[in-house]
Amino acid sequence: MCVDDAYRHCEQIMRSQARNFSFGLRLLPAPKRRALSAVYALARRIDDIADGDGPAGRRLARLSAIRGMLDGTAPARHDLVLVALFEAARRYPIPLAAFSDLVDGCAADVRGSTYETFDDLVGYCRCVAGSIGRLSLGVFGAEDMEAATPLADALGVALQITNILRDLREDRLAKRVYLPAHDLERFGCTLDADAYGRFSDPPERLAALVRFEADRARDWFATGMRLLPMLDARSAACTATMAGIYRCLLDRIAADPARALASRMSLTTREKSMVAVRALARRGS
Repeated sequence: MCVDDAYRHCEQIMRSQARNFSFGLRLLPAPKRRALSAVYALARRIDDIADGDGPAGRRLARLSAIRGMLDGTAPARHDLVLVALFEAARRYPIPLAAFSDLVDGCAADVRGSTYETFDDLVGYCRCVAGSIGRLSLGVFGAEDMEAATPLADALGVALQITNILRDLREDRLAKRVYLPAHDLERFGCTLDADAYGRFSDPPERLAALVRFEADRARDWFATGMRLLPMLDARSAACTATMAGIYRCLLDRIAADPARALASRMSLTTREKSMVAVRALARRGS
């Protein structure tokens, strides 16, 4: 099987299914871009299994099979994504064990796990998004990996909290609640919704809850962005673009919680491109 074909397959997955991340990846040299495409392609597969149809037991079994392919206990066969990923891992110190954390987080989704405290939620975010930060750092590289790793993890947490706030309505329709029970109680919210996703909680309480969680995400962004000076210029620009897109989205959600709760917010292609241009200009200055 041709490794180039495997990488092209992963890059196509990235372009078609990860529009936010693809804006940042364009700023990387080709070898790093291909390696991160392979990382994303497997992460996308794991997430799709968790979100797919079918009995929970079958989806959990498929997630377990992914874990087996990564540790060598199950055959990978002619899997284009794994061919590309294992080739990338030969070139870069990608911590493939971090995929196990991602599998754990996605398994929690399948089981319908909820979170009592914010610390519980952070644990979940470290699994499903901090893991991607650590995997990405393996491709980017840093002079002090020990110091850089928790910052990459923190940036993943910030991005995931933003995702949770963006998808509150969509997740509630899927019978998923991620916000901590302690926070819901604090603001007098239940996140109960009708079949159309319209929340029954008073709008002012929901808005206060969303802004409270957005402030927490900003703190995680502030920590995670300390990673940038540790990276080479193009890796830093890539990371700044991805983080910048999500930070702009977070600010938009906090500015208009009612709109965010009514429909899924996003940035336009032009707005994302401008974030990428600014990130590249800052790192090149």
